[in-house]
Amino acid sequence: MCEPTSKIITCKAAVSWGVGEAVKVEKIQVDPPKSSEVRIKMLCASLCHTDILSCNGFLVPLFPRIPGHEGVGMVESVGEGVTELKAGDVVMPTYVGECGKCDNCRSGKTNLCHTYPLPFSGLMPDGTSRMSINVDGEGGGERTNIYHLFTCATLSEYTVIDVNYVVKLDPGIPLQHASFLSCGYSTGFGSAWKEASVHEGSTVAVLGLGAVGLGAIEGARTQGAARIIGVDINVKKCEKGKVFGMTDFINPKDTNKPISELVKERAGGLGADYCFECTGIPAFVNEAIESTKVGIGTAVLIGGGNKTSGEINFLPLLCGRTLKGTIYGGIKTKSDLPILFDKCLKKELHLDELWTHEVCLDEINKAFELMKETDCLKVVIKFPSPNH
Repeated sequence: MCEPTSKIITCKAAVSWGVGEAVKVEKIQVDPPKSSEVRIKMLCASLCHTDILSCNGFLVPLFPRIPGHEGVGMVESVGEGVTELKAGDVVMPTYVGECGKCDNCRSGKTNLCHTYPLPFSGLMPDGTSRMSINVDGEGGGERTNIYHLFTCATLSEYTVIDVNYVVKLDPGIPLQHASFLSCGYSTGFGSAWKEASVHEGSTVAVLGLGAVGLGAIEGARTQGAARIIGVDINVKKCEKGKVFGMTDFINPKDTNKPISELVKERAGGLGADYCFECTGIPAFVNEAIESTKVGIGTAVLIGGGNKTSGEINFLPLLCGRTLKGTIYGGIKTKSDLPILFDKCLKKELHLDELWTHEVCLDEINKAFELMKETDCLKVVIKFPSPNH
C-alpha cells in the first residue's frame, strides 16, 4: 500500500459530460484532502439506476460529473483534524450523514440530518471541488472542476469525501457486499425495517423486484411478515424473490386486472398492510396506495424516476391510508449501518444473489448497457488492488 501523500493524484474516472452523452473514462486530478476530509482509493463499486438518472441531468444537471454512489474503498490520506480514520482503513462512502444532535437526529423519526444533509450541489461542504480535469488534454491547459454525485463519485480510482459521510467497515465484509449495502439493497431493506417498521404477521406487497425490491422483501422477512407478495413482469424474478423471502408472485402481464386488484386477491380481499413501490413508474403510485388496506395501509415510494407522478388519487388516502417517501430506507449511517454490517458478517443477508455482472472501470459503458437488461441486478466495478 502506498504511503499517504499530500500531492495531487492523477487517476482514471468515469466522467459524464452532458445529457445524452456517453460516459468517458478520463484522466483526472484529485487534490489532497482538506480539513475534515479523507481521500479514498476505491476498491469496488456498483451501479444503481440513480447513476443512470444523474447522467441524464437528474436531479440537477451538473456537468462534468463523476457518477457513482455505491462502493467501498481504502483511506489513502486524511486531512487536518481527522482522528476517527487513518490511512489503510476500509470504508464506505455514504450520501447521508448523522450528527446525532440536530432536531431530526434526536427525533428518532428520520435519517435526514440537518447538520450533514443530503447534498445536491455536487461539491464539498465548503462549496469547492477536489476533482478536476484538463479540458485541453493530458499535457496541460485549462483545468475545470468536476462535480460529484451527492457526496460520493465512486466511479473514480480516487475520490475525496467529507469524513462525516464516511463509515468504517469491518475488513471481513466482502467488498462486493459492502458496495451493495451502499444504496439500493439497503434502501429497500431499510424501508421495511426503519421507514415502515413492518410488523410481525403482516402482509407486504413489493412492486418491482430489482435490487431495491429484493432488499424490501428481505427486510420484510426479517421483520416477521407472514405474507410477502412480489410483483414483476420478469418471470425469472419469481425464483429470485423466493430466495429473499417472497411467498407469492404476481406477473401483471398474465391478466388485464390492475395491480392493486391482484394484490388484494392474494391478500384476502382487503389489501396489504404495507406496499413498497420500487419501480419509479409514475402510474404505479396510485396502484401502490390502493394495494393497501383501508384505514391502516401504508405505501412507501422508493423507486427514483425523472418524471412526476401525475395526478395522485387522494380518495384512497382520505380512507386512512398513509403515503410516504424515503431516502436510503430511513437508515442512519452511524446508528443503523453497523447492524446491517453484523448481519452481513453472520451471512444473514442474501447479497451474493444480487451479483449478476462484473466489469472493470474501462468498461463502464458496458456496465451501463448491462443495467438495461431485464436479468441484471447489480453490476460490480472492480478497481486495481492497493498494491497495483
